[in-house]
Amino acid sequence: MLLTAGQISADEFRNKIREKAANPSLTDDEIDAAWNSILVGIADGNHELLLQLKNKYRTFLLSNINEIHYNFIMKYLKEKFDFESNDHLFEKIYYSHFTGKRKPEQAIFEQVLNENNLNPAETLFIDDSPQHLEGAKKLGIQTFLMTQPDTLQAFASRENLM
Repeated sequence: MLLTAGQISADEFRNKIREKAANPSLTDDEIDAAWNSILVGIADGNHELLLQLKNKYRTFLLSNINEIHYNFIMKYLKEKFDFESNDHLFEKIYYSHFTGKRKPEQAIFEQVLNENNLNPAETLFIDDSPQHLEGAKKLGIQTFLMTQPDTLQAFASRENLM
């Protein structure tokens, strides 16, 4: 939690891993590779769908992310899709390690609502972790739990979002 909220640096995180693993010889690259192995990539068609949705709806990204994952994702987007970032896919992006707040804390949802003049009853928050929906629900935000094998494309089609 401290890493995703930007309360400790990537170097402090790596040093904690070395300490917990009782292995001071672990390199930054080894730790980063293990930490980034939980990221699974981007489903085909998601970028195109997000661009279509952005033309019709106000779209935002709210992600519990950290410096190590952020650097990996930006490199991945550049190498795989030739994107400098994913800013073009959303009206605004909220990364927890930049905001100092993380899901499911109500404060991050309040920040998104307030900064963008959003009505919670007219706002839909989609996430794949049930615990992340709780902070949004408490503020009256509509929520949807995205679970496998469901996809963003199937959801958009089923809900007639396009």
